[in-house]
Amino acid sequence: MQASCLRFCGVWTNFRPPGRNGVMDTAPTHDTAAPPEAEAPLPTTPEQLLARLDALGIATVTHSHPPLHTVEESKALRGALPGGHCKNLFLKDKKDQHWLVVALEDARVDLNRLDKAIGSARLSFASPDRLWRHLGIRPGSVSPFALVNDTGQRVRVVLQAAMMSHDPLNYHPLLNDRTTAIRPDDLLRFIRACGHEPAVVAFGEAE
Repeated sequence: MQASCLRFCGVWTNFRPPGRNGVMDTAPTHDTAAPPEAEAPLPTTPEQLLARLDALGIATVTHSHPPLHTVEESKALRGALPGGHCKNLFLKDKKDQHWLVVALEDARVDLNRLDKAIGSARLSFASPDRLWRHLGIRPGSVSPFALVNDTGQRVRVVLQAAMMSHDPLNYHPLLNDRTTAIRPDDLLRFIRACGHEPAVVAFGEAE
């Protein structure tokens, strides 16, 4: 099914209805491995991701905008997009377990408290190289949609409980020059279709 184009908040908007068959993100890291080559192709393109969502019968709306690398840039440049806007933290712990933690953009995330809430220890930010190897994505574009690339289910997923009360939720669809809005129940359905069972956890008071 082809997407229809709408004009929305000063940007071109692509609406994708469900198909018939029916991952700004981090502070400086302590893990200093080299980032992936800038020209390396994405293992999954945004178009392939949207086709996957369409095949699952999940309706989304995608907005185009200038590339956004941080939460601050997102607030300044995204326009008046409705719904919950989020930040995505790609972390590792002392056992080398990797975590994708997704929360509202204004949530205050204390890693020392978070590790206790999720049963981990000594959480720290993982390197761009690890991000690429585990989620096939570059810094600035991290979102739950990148779980499509974690076919070995090596990354554990944590969703902020307060975030899940917002509808829609907004995330980059693998590139940071666009934002895709998705209903929270459809987000859960997508994550589970990728072979992950997300933990919905109460953490992160608003700043």
